[in-house]
Amino acid sequence: MLVTLKEVLKDAENNQVAVGSFNTPNLESILAVLGAAEELNVPVILMHAQVHEEIMPLDIIGPVMLEKAEKARIPVCVHLDHGESVDYIARAFKLGFTSAMYDGSLLPFEENVAKTCQVVEMAKAYGASVEAEIGTLGKRECGGADDGEGAQIYTDPEDAERFVKETGIDALACSFGTAHGLYLKEPKLDMGVLEGVRQRVSLPLVMHGGSGVSEDDYRAVIARGVRKINYYTYMAKAGGEAVREMMQRSGDQPVYFHDIFTVGMQAMKQNVKRALQVFNMQVM
Repeated sequence: MLVTLKEVLKDAENNQVAVGSFNTPNLESILAVLGAAEELNVPVILMHAQVHEEIMPLDIIGPVMLEKAEKARIPVCVHLDHGESVDYIARAFKLGFTSAMYDGSLLPFEENVAKTCQVVEMAKAYGASVEAEIGTLGKRECGGADDGEGAQIYTDPEDAERFVKETGIDALACSFGTAHGLYLKEPKLDMGVLEGVRQRVSLPLVMHGGSGVSEDDYRAVIARGVRKINYYTYMAKAGGEAVREMMQRSGDQPVYFHDIFTVGMQAMKQNVKRALQVFNMQVM
């Protein structure tokens, strides 16, 4: 069932949980995410990131995401992640995406506000939701490792309050110590930043760079108002490692491409299922 971001976040707020939001640049990752969510009977968000355009064009993967979402047995939001171009976001809305994140976090505050307002007005015509960001994680999500490159700017609670009031967005992404990619060391989350934003902002909060965070930290951020957790790198890593193990076991035996897909998809599904259980506070 296809729904908006605002709808799934409202349910998450009512239940005091977080919705898992997963980048799905291929059919196997879409099936893995939806399969895990349906088994647990929880809502989920399928995302396409603008930085994945070279891996899989929006015009190809978008209709597949939407068709699978419409036929799913659970509520599914189809969301554009880290849209840096207003025109690119417009393409997603025209396809039928029910939500988009405009990422103007590297822009001056006033320009970020102006561009975000433009996206919010455009979204209204499609009945879609809008997420935006104040602060920056310093890197864009394409996998790889968090090696400390790129400056991270934590979200200022006063700026967050002003930004929300001036833009009319539906969800706010905050920077408080997570990063995109693999963590080379345990992330140190600044809960004070999150608490400060929550005191001033009543909107659902979003955590980017959600892969690799400890279960205790997931619970802590959910308790402080995080209602959407973006997750991709460790899901993709789980699929890749499963394929590598299969290749090593095969020795000199033939390896078929369809087997690679199947093994990778099943490993991603199990990884997603575990993440969803944590986000939804389900007892193992």
